[in-house]
Amino acid sequence: MINNILKDKPTKLFIIITAFFVSNALIAECIGGKIFSLEKLFGFQPSNFTIFGQSGLAFNLTCGVLLWPLEFIVTDIVNEYYGPKAVRRISYTAIVLISYAFILFYSAMKIPPADFWIGSKKEDGIDNMQVAFGGIFGQGMWIIVGSLIAFLLSQIIDVLVFHKIKKVTGDKWIWLRATGSTLVSQLVDSFVVLFIAFKIGNGWSWQLVLAICLVNYIYKFTMAIVLTPVIYLLEEQIEKYLGFETAHKMKLAAMGKGNE
Repeated sequence: MINNILKDKPTKLFIIITAFFVSNALIAECIGGKIFSLEKLFGFQPSNFTIFGQSGLAFNLTCGVLLWPLEFIVTDIVNEYYGPKAVRRISYTAIVLISYAFILFYSAMKIPPADFWIGSKKEDGIDNMQVAFGGIFGQGMWIIVGSLIAFLLSQIIDVLVFHKIKKVTGDKWIWLRATGSTLVSQLVDSFVVLFIAFKIGNGWSWQLVLAICLVNYIYKFTMAIVLTPVIYLLEEQIEKYLGFETAHKMKLAAMGKGNE
């Protein structure tokens, strides 16, 4: 029975997609504590612009934002071939496992360190390994809560918008439903995480929250458009793997038209 399931190509593909989706989300959360300059990454000096009256802004982003566009590409692929129930399933799985990981990170931070380990990296410029470990793995509870709630809401919205557009376009214009759903869901994601983590959690002004939200969204908006060809590439590879007939039947089933 198990061997038959594992030999089924749609099942194998779903397991692979789910594993990547969860791993990518967890890695994004883990590296999200580092802030980098997008301008410096491309060899430019940081910008200095004003939005909503908030001056001194630049494209300073978390490293986690580099990976989140991939989550929405995967969401669109799952939506296309497996339907909204499958998207909700992998989203809930990711949230549960990310929560589990943060519980373990928090527990590891609280475990008493060995005396020799605390100063074991002084020659590398790290005076206290316990403090360094906590600084890397310890994020404020508001950031964790905001990130998980934003992720869940944005995934739900992505599914709804994707299928609204697909009902109109059918199998045509995958770029429109993929990019359109991502643009809407990423706006929600950008605002919710900043609102919960920094407006509620740290008392930031509305002015600052909205300004940084817009800066983050400009990046995500751009990446959603730039990565659109990836959707077509993945769709082509999936249909080669599954076979056109199987892939077509899966698309119909995902839209609730399995008998056509």
